[in-house]
Amino acid sequence: MSILVLDIGSSSVRALLFDENARLIPGAVVSRLYEFETLPPGSATFHPLDLQRLTEACVDEILRHPEAAHIQAVGMDTFVGNILGVGLAGQPVTPGYSYADTRSADDVAFLRGKIDLEAVHQRTGCIHHTAYLPGRLRWLRRTQPDLFNRVGKWIDFGAYLYSRWFSSVSTTYSVASWSGLLNRQTLAWDSEWLDLLEMKVQQFPPLVDYDEFEHGLRPDYAARWPALKNTPFYLPMGDGAAANVGSGAVTSAHMALTVGTTAALRIISDEQLPPVPTGLWSYRVNKSLHLIGGATTEGGNIFSWVRETLNLADLTAAEADIANRPADGHGLTFLPLLAGERSPGWSLHASGAVVGLRLSTTSTDLLQAALEGVALRLALIAEQLRPMTGDNVNLMVSGGAVKKSRVWSQIFANALNQPLHLLDEAEITARGTAVMVLHALNGAGLAQFPPQIETTLLPQPAQVEALFHARQRQINLYRKLIG
Repeated sequence: MSILVLDIGSSSVRALLFDENARLIPGAVVSRLYEFETLPPGSATFHPLDLQRLTEACVDEILRHPEAAHIQAVGMDTFVGNILGVGLAGQPVTPGYSYADTRSADDVAFLRGKIDLEAVHQRTGCIHHTAYLPGRLRWLRRTQPDLFNRVGKWIDFGAYLYSRWFSSVSTTYSVASWSGLLNRQTLAWDSEWLDLLEMKVQQFPPLVDYDEFEHGLRPDYAARWPALKNTPFYLPMGDGAAANVGSGAVTSAHMALTVGTTAALRIISDEQLPPVPTGLWSYRVNKSLHLIGGATTEGGNIFSWVRETLNLADLTAAEADIANRPADGHGLTFLPLLAGERSPGWSLHASGAVVGLRLSTTSTDLLQAALEGVALRLALIAEQLRPMTGDNVNLMVSGGAVKKSRVWSQIFANALNQPLHLLDEAEITARGTAVMVLHALNGAGLAQFPPQIETTLLPQPAQVEALFHARQRQINLYRKLIG
């Protein structure tokens, strides 16, 4: 048997085939690249019809793989915090708006004066911010009222795809939890937000768990994909939740660190309704499992910044030099908020800074300070999670940015003061979706498919202590500059 996974990320769409043990089938990866539209400034949008075409092209191609003849089920994960408006016939009438669109900042500020911030945080699991929908919906109504009024229903992109392929539309608790509009306790669209936004629950899709499925493709798609005509399509889940499952971090004894362009640190909790730590978020894996953690705007993008800004072409040689240096030996305090801030401070106007520059400062000093600076920001998130994880937690690490740099991996182990398990899995997020499908399909346990571990790095006590003091300096710099 095989499982077809559709992985819709923020820069590519992919179709992959996994076997009954959640292992990627050789040669069974198809992808298409795309980019968000970033003009006018502050925007981060996508064209739903174009993204639909790319997704469907991936399905067309993956179905040519020999193992596609044995597909038993389909699963999907998507980048979350996105929304688009559809008309009465289900066709898009707005662009797709992503979590990275910041044009609602003024509306977020306006609504902040109308709500109890901590009550909203605990009720929805989300910090009130431009990354979420309340401010975005108010901004759209305020700035484009004619467009806003043409919308019959506001849905996420995964729900939109299923509405095109089948005859109904719904959203999972997992995807809805990234919206800022899901009530964590009732698992319903939050009535207090809807009242404040003067919107009705009928303007949003019904909410269900991911293990509900659609089957029976519409006639045109049944003709196009006959192998999938009556195959169950399990409903979409959030990509961050899938990444934790794919990392093997399915209990609070394991923490997943994903370092791509940006970074995130998350745990899964099966408590009935765990409190949300200050500055962090609580999303859903499914109806009974919470995903708690934080994300940063900085991650592997720090390498691009160093390479382009400092003209440091040979990063390999610089990293080799760093490997033989003591931690924090450069005398710099680096605040790596070069693309703004999400967790834990969520400042709408944060920017990066470096303090301690001297004539003797080298480009390698700056690279080391930058890499350590990112790790120290994630250590703040880990500290917030510690009451849930305890002191002995396994750090499961994935992502192209950290996998390429063993030096940075060791810095993370030291900054977080935890054993770091560097995973030997190329498709963590899609793999997690495959595990969730197997769980829904035949009751397989989420821990039944542990990931392959490439190596384990232990924290180095002297380096841990040096980075602890560096973190205190970074905290002080943040307070002086941002508050």
